[in-house]
Amino acid sequence: MNQTLDRRLAAAIQRVTSTALGPYQSAVVRIGFSATWLLFLLREFPHRRELYGPEGPWGWDMAQQLIANNHAFTALMWSDSVVWFEIVYGVALLSSALLMLGKHTRAMSVLFMIGVLSLQNRSIFMGDGGDNVIHLMAIYLVFTRCGQVWSLDARRARRDAEPGRTGSRTRNWSGPALWSVLGVLLFVGTVMGRIGGEWWLLLLFWALWIFHGVWWAVNRYAPDSEPRTLLDVLANLSHNAALVVIMAEVCLIYATAGWYKIQGSRWQDGSALYYPLKLDYFTPWPALSDILAGSGVIVMLVTYGTVIVQVAFPFTLFNRKVKNVLLVAMMLEHAGIALLLGLPFFSLAMIAADAVFLPTSFLRRLGGWATRARERVLARPVRIPEQRGTPEEQAPRTLVG
Repeated sequence: MNQTLDRRLAAAIQRVTSTALGPYQSAVVRIGFSATWLLFLLREFPHRRELYGPEGPWGWDMAQQLIANNHAFTALMWSDSVVWFEIVYGVALLSSALLMLGKHTRAMSVLFMIGVLSLQNRSIFMGDGGDNVIHLMAIYLVFTRCGQVWSLDARRARRDAEPGRTGSRTRNWSGPALWSVLGVLLFVGTVMGRIGGEWWLLLLFWALWIFHGVWWAVNRYAPDSEPRTLLDVLANLSHNAALVVIMAEVCLIYATAGWYKIQGSRWQDGSALYYPLKLDYFTPWPALSDILAGSGVIVMLVTYGTVIVQVAFPFTLFNRKVKNVLLVAMMLEHAGIALLLGLPFFSLAMIAADAVFLPTSFLRRLGGWATRARERVLARPVRIPEQRGTPEEQAPRTLVG
């Protein structure tokens, strides 16, 4: 009995330390949140200065007073110039796009976090609820190995592993160059006291920078050594712990939302959905909202169904089939919120968070479908004109480019 438990415990420890679990789940979370933030920044690009910049109603002095009290990190408080604001906004856009594509994933995850924290902590009232989820997930993604699949980094790693391409690793200096530039900026910010926030934030930035530098050096000069194994173990532990935290965060969001709803009288009598459908701010399609609000049965079913799904979801994780059914129901619910209440980015953020529970088999099939769709789009038949010669040579040929 004790030997069996010891073997199982040893196998569990071996798996947690030797493998970064949930590679497809972490990849879809990475893509989902970076795409959501990127789309939000692009949509608000014409109004960026009013939302987060020097032209907004939440002025520089008020932001300084708030930051002095809560010690939140935001690079936008380093300078009140328009040029600096545009640089930070541009870095946020670029890091979101590169993180979504999985290019220099480790560095981009840190820059993505800096962009999210800088903009959101500068103007805390600009959000619809989804910003809180993005805020948390941007921090968690830094500690994951979210570029193992569905990324440009993963594709490049596969190509480097091919026979005859062993020297390609030595020619890639874009990563070290980026690391060096970020190190210089971090040093200047530390010396000038511009990092802000608490001491642990400065320590975190330096720890991440040093770890990434050591990781590259060991991979470059000692790829099969014990230090490389140790770094893999540390990275796997960090990834697996962060993935568990992401799952727990999603469960906590739904559990607290569901139990708070139960305490509300409007949720208890089944009429809670009626009121947002009658608010102009939440009715992008007034005719559709009126149709739904006019049916007491639909309002009651959706109201009670929302509470039941949110409260029950954390308890369904022990049953895969029930969990998958409720997961689909919640994603459809968020899609309905995006359509009916006009909250697309909140819904995208929650769907991206829900994706951490998607089955690996489904994500593999999804990746296969996407690959085949891309091949169909890129494959263009090229018809070679007929030439004189033998009948075989005169026959038309078709090549796929």
